[in-house]
Amino acid sequence: MAHTRIRKFNTKDTYPEQKLDNDLCQVVVARGSMIFVRGQIGQNLDTAENVAIGDASGQAEQAMANIKMLVEEAGGQLDHITKITIYLVDPRYREDVYRVVGKWLKGVFPVSTGIVVSALARPEWLVEIDAIAVIPDEA
Repeated sequence: MAHTRIRKFNTKDTYPEQKLDNDLCQVVVARGSMIFVRGQIGQNLDTAENVAIGDASGQAEQAMANIKMLVEEAGGQLDHITKITIYLVDPRYREDVYRVVGKWLKGVFPVSTGIVVSALARPEWLVEIDAIAVIPDEA
């Protein structure tokens, strides 16, 4: 594992009623080059086409694919992610979106914050995810 992860846990233990499977932790200790990934939504970065209109999990898939691509373009990889923030326009999307994020970040154990907001920049966007990654000094 690229960084020290303190107090690892899985959401299936913390929120058993929600059927989630996200590997998270309380603290990440990291040294290296930081990557700050702008909030990603259900939009293809190459074409600016909005995808999965009306589908929060589909938008989360696109957002996570964008995050992976951007982190790799910056010289990192998904296991260098230390922090994610998930913005939802409706709390009812939480389980579907977190299942998608959990799949992409299985075994990574970032710290995570989830926020419900009244709206995102465009009405068709249901979820936005931003990330911070740190490429270890030894990488």
